[in-house]
Amino acid sequence: MKTHAQAVVIGGGVVGCSILYHLAKAGWSDVVLLERDELTSGSTWHAAANIHGLHDSTNISRLQHYTMNLYKELEEETGQSCGVFQPGSLYLAQTEDREHQLRLQEAKARRYGMNFHEVSRDEAERLHPLVDYDGIRCIMYEPDGGNVDPSGVTNAYALGARQRGAEIIRFCPVTGTDPQPDGTWIVRTAKGDIRTPWVINAAGLWAREVAAMAGIELPLIPTEHQYFVTETITEIAAMDRRLPSVADRDGEYYLRQEGQGLLVGAYEKDMRFWAEDGTPQGFGHELFADDLERIEPNMMRAIDRVPVVGRAGIKRVINGPMIWSPDSSALFGPVPELTGYFCCCGIIPGFSQNGGLGRLAAEWMVEGEPSLDLFGWDLARYGHWAGKDFTKARVHDQYAHRFKIHFPGEERDAGRPVRNRPVYDMQAGMGAKFGLNYGWEHPAFFDKNVEDSAGYARQPWWDVVGREARMLRENAGIIDISNFAKYRVAGPGAEAWLNALFANHMPRAVGRSCLTPLIGKRGGVAGDFTVTKLAEDDFWILGGGAAERYHLRFFRQVPLPDGTTFESLTEATCGFNVAGPQSRNLLARLTNADLSNEAFPFFRSAQITVAGVDCVAIRVSFTGDLGWELHCAEADQISLYTALLDAGREFDAGPVGSRALMSLRLEKGYGSWGRDYSPEYWPHESGLAGLIKRDKDFLNKDSWLKIEAHAPREDMVLLSIDATTADASGAEPVFLPDGTPIGQVSSGAYGYSVNQSLALAYLKSGSAKPGDEVHVAILGRPHTARVLAEPPFDPNGQRLRGPQ
Repeated sequence: MKTHAQAVVIGGGVVGCSILYHLAKAGWSDVVLLERDELTSGSTWHAAANIHGLHDSTNISRLQHYTMNLYKELEEETGQSCGVFQPGSLYLAQTEDREHQLRLQEAKARRYGMNFHEVSRDEAERLHPLVDYDGIRCIMYEPDGGNVDPSGVTNAYALGARQRGAEIIRFCPVTGTDPQPDGTWIVRTAKGDIRTPWVINAAGLWAREVAAMAGIELPLIPTEHQYFVTETITEIAAMDRRLPSVADRDGEYYLRQEGQGLLVGAYEKDMRFWAEDGTPQGFGHELFADDLERIEPNMMRAIDRVPVVGRAGIKRVINGPMIWSPDSSALFGPVPELTGYFCCCGIIPGFSQNGGLGRLAAEWMVEGEPSLDLFGWDLARYGHWAGKDFTKARVHDQYAHRFKIHFPGEERDAGRPVRNRPVYDMQAGMGAKFGLNYGWEHPAFFDKNVEDSAGYARQPWWDVVGREARMLRENAGIIDISNFAKYRVAGPGAEAWLNALFANHMPRAVGRSCLTPLIGKRGGVAGDFTVTKLAEDDFWILGGGAAERYHLRFFRQVPLPDGTTFESLTEATCGFNVAGPQSRNLLARLTNADLSNEAFPFFRSAQITVAGVDCVAIRVSFTGDLGWELHCAEADQISLYTALLDAGREFDAGPVGSRALMSLRLEKGYGSWGRDYSPEYWPHESGLAGLIKRDKDFLNKDSWLKIEAHAPREDMVLLSIDATTADASGAEPVFLPDGTPIGQVSSGAYGYSVNQSLALAYLKSGSAKPGDEVHVAILGRPHTARVLAEPPFDPNGQRLRGPQ
């Protein structure tokens, strides 16, 4: 066995073999895969192996379509059959919301040229005559849907990787992964040790145990999962073609042809965890005892929809383990705190996603960044707060509601609260309904009489959010921004370090602030930050709270100078944004600091005392209105909040939640990282090029220079949409009136103070100019919209910058 390799993959399931194959295909021929048993041991061998392309996330759809198209190429390349059957898939909608979901997915498919379209009941009955379509509102058909052979696919990847020089060693359990001072790793096995720059944890059911060898705790837990295969069904045996699979997610089961019978699987409410404290080392190709009673309600719904299921005998039952993350999405990417440790774990629809994950993993390691923004799958979305209790509660909810629609902005209660601020109980008593942001509870809106809900159409809280937004625009509002990420850099090399990291010039004078992008490896927008100079050699950084661990990867790429310190203050500090035309008057009741426009102009900062509380005050507001951000010690949060609310009553001001904030910033046309800014978009496509300074070096400047000379592929624009029952939320495709796809929405909401449904969108450069009409597929239906020349609120910045 070799002693050195460019990368070592741990785990010989379909995902590990896909990563090995794609690394070798990308030119890393000196790579090794270690498997404790035989290839496909664990979850791969017993998978139902269905394949489908559609997903609520556009990028996941693109990833899945890549995977589906790869199987035939693999067969041609290696000569190994993948057992591909693609008779198509029928998607059934029994409810209005499911119809909205399918129509939106169909619009996304048109945007990217994917084959997914609506069919009539007559056509559906021709495609699958055994289904009873009564009560179905909408039927979509994906001609490329189907299933593959798990062992065939895994072995095709393995053969393709070997043909490119990769090595696979079976029956070789890993016993240790030891980091070395030079940033490499030694992977230890009974057959010898391998030194490598990259360790890749694709260990599936054993991902937790492999991670623990490196001191990592992954939020994963296995469950049982059952499906059964029927005996031969006469009607199927008489057919000369294969039936399409059936995705009846409102019925909470899946169904496809297997041989001359049917395979039926379910995600039941009465679910079972397995191996909570660790997957047994000796487990391999075992199954659990059958327990069909638990999935009986799902089976009965399948029988109602496909009656022949009820008349067929059961040939075999598969009850095997799957391992889940808290949101059922992969834990993907390099571990931010370590060098050269990559994870690809917790994948549920593995045979729809393995190819895309393998390709993007190879891109990340070989090229430094994946070509698609997969922050929603990045393992950095979870931190130390995602412990065992949280993971178990969330996995229970995800499994039991596997086919429940994930609505835009939906907040699920399972496992919460995890992290609270001191004002949590106070806010709850005021009627706050909370959202979850990197484990923190933060108010979404305030109303004791309106419960939170989720859907594609406007919800009962829509009017509540409108009242909060109008209150701030007319008077003032107090927004809890404690979930923002906060960092402090201090020491003689602080300014130099910040300039080497960020693309803008750092503020040189005390009390000044700047906005700055963080540039990704491909030249895109990896983050946007506010940097404030508190004192000489002392800087305060504000960034996106959900991306704190994600951004740690970038911070670690620039070494700190001697004598300079970097620390996260997110947990130790809290903050409020006081904004609106009366915000200066409100704060004047609580501080002796001079808040006049002359003494405290826009984008200036100072350390002041507010109601006896020491605060870092920055005159800036994501609402686009006059306002200040106040940051204080967590211990002072209740005192500061109480004082702000008490003083606010004089000005008819009160608490404002995050949903109103999202509405207000869209009225100003402000983008938000993770929604409108991402590594996929270039700064000059996002309107941020003016914040990048060519006369200095910064992280990934070479990548920026390579793309700077290229004309924008797309341009971020603000749209006003003719919508009355639903608003854009993100990912809705945009078309010209003739149906030509030209882009998609990045975020949207109703602008209550301007009485317009608004959306930020990326449109193909030159496809539409201000004043032009386009169509936005809200609820999957075309809604007329116009490209705005300027934001509808305060386009000249008088409210934001002026003396008021």
